[in-house]
Amino acid sequence: MTATVSAAATDADLARWAKALGHPARLAILRTLGAQGTCVCGEVVEVVGLAQSTVSQHLKVLREAGLVRGTPDGTRSCYCLDGGGVAAASAALGGLLDGLHACCDGACC
Repeated sequence: MTATVSAAATDADLARWAKALGHPARLAILRTLGAQGTCVCGEVVEVVGLAQSTVSQHLKVLREAGLVRGTPDGTRSCYCLDGGGVAAASAALGGLLDGLHACCDGACC
């Protein structure tokens, strides 16, 4: 881990966030939740266009990464972005990438 990455974020945190962001469906879910600005109950499946079980699995990964919060609401669950988790991931991942520098102009590779 570089010195520019938040001291609170470990390599395990970075890897968990990178994994959570590493699938197009999970990115679509995050964008959907972010665009709503409020908790979403059930509409995630309709917007993403995947099977309920597939969306549930993706939401589980996002919850485990601390990017999404969910609460049961009868037979459905409501989801929203976890503002603190999203901010922490953004700062840590941005810090990691900002701390990386190419060794050359590409002439050697």
